[in-house]
Amino acid sequence: MIKKTIFPGQYIQGSGIINQLPEIISPIGKKAVILASSSVKNKIIPQYCQKIQNVETVLFNGECTNQEIERVLSIIKQTKSDIVIAMGGGKVIDTAKISADRANIPVVVVPTIASTDAPCSACAVTYTHEGIFESVQYQLRNPAIVLVDTRIIANSPVRFLVSGMGDALATWFEAKSCVTTQSPNECRGLSTLAAYRIAGLCYETLLEFGEAAKIANENRIVTPAYAKAAGTL
Repeated sequence: MIKKTIFPGQYIQGSGIINQLPEIISPIGKKAVILASSSVKNKIIPQYCQKIQNVETVLFNGECTNQEIERVLSIIKQTKSDIVIAMGGGKVIDTAKISADRANIPVVVVPTIASTDAPCSACAVTYTHEGIFESVQYQLRNPAIVLVDTRIIANSPVRFLVSGMGDALATWFEAKSCVTTQSPNECRGLSTLAAYRIAGLCYETLLEFGEAAKIANENRIVTPAYAKAAGTL
C-alpha cells in the first residue's frame, strides 16, 4: 500500500495574527461567510475582526446536524460567498468544513479553543439535534488555512487546553500503533515518516512544556511555552 499524508494548505500561528485575516484570505476569495458561536460573535468578532469587509456573519445553532449544514449551505449560495470562515470550537468548525465542501469552496479555520484536532483535518462528525453521534463525513480537501491566534486561545478556559493536550498526547500512541501494525490511515494509505515524527514531536513537546503552558493559560498570557504547546493541538 502507498504512503499518504494530507495537510492543511497553510498553518499560521501567532499572538494577534487574527488582525491579518483580511490580507491572509484575500488570495483565495472575495466574499466570506463567517460561521461563529454566540460567544465568538458577541465578543471576539467585535474586538478583533473589525477590518474584515464584505462578510456575512452567521450564528451557529449549536449542533453539527445535517439540517444546520443545509442552512449554512443555503446562506453561502444566497450571499454568493466564495469562502467559509469557521470561528469557534469543534462543532462550529465541523459544520463549516462540511458546508464548504458541499459548496466546493475553501474553508478557513480560526479556532478559539484548543480542545480538538478539528481545525486541520478533512473529516467531521455530525450529530442529531439531541447531540447524539450520527456519522463521520470526509471532505475532499483539508482546510485551506488554519489561523491560530494564541492571544485568543490563551483567554479561553483552561479545561479546553488540558483536554486538547490529552488528545494530542494520545496521537503519538495511535500513530505508533498504526505504524507497528501497518494499518491504513483515513487517507487510505500508510503513515508517512513525516506524520509519524510529527506525532512524536507533539508528545515530546507537551511533556516538556505542557505544565508551563497550563500555568500561562491560567494567567491569560502567551509565553514561549504556551505557544509551543498550543502548536501541537
